[in-house]
Amino acid sequence: MIIDTLDNLGKYIGLNPLFADVVAFLKDHDLNTLEDGKHPIKDKNLFVNITTAKGRAREAAVLETHIDMIDIQIPLDTEETFGYTPLQDLPAFEYNAEKDITKYGDTLAQTYVTCRPGQMAIFFPQDGHAPCIAERDIKKAIFKVKS
Repeated sequence: MIIDTLDNLGKYIGLNPLFADVVAFLKDHDLNTLEDGKHPIKDKNLFVNITTAKGRAREAAVLETHIDMIDIQIPLDTEETFGYTPLQDLPAFEYNAEKDITKYGDTLAQTYVTCRPGQMAIFFPQDGHAPCIAERDIKKAIFKVKS
């Protein structure tokens, strides 16, 4: 997991070659003006979902992991808190290959971090994360990057 400002995303290009395409997309597009929905960037290997997610309490946020994709989550209009638990500390749950997600039911996160607009959270396949913890709905961008 990485928490940082969007201005520093370029420093992480060495972690995945598609991160350079995310940086280029951010230079050419204002995320706040994109319509809700899926925006393809590089076929199924890289796309961004713009969504307005329902804010929820910590107890209602569900931990999830992905095998095939890395998430770069960016809150656009309000701060968003994320729960975090390393995959190695999570119990076994069924993986949905079609949606590339494992959800961990009522398992609470070990720790929490908060991002404000202009910041990002990057979650790799080994990072259990519980998004959308906020007092109100969150307009956000979620880049899905092939791992």
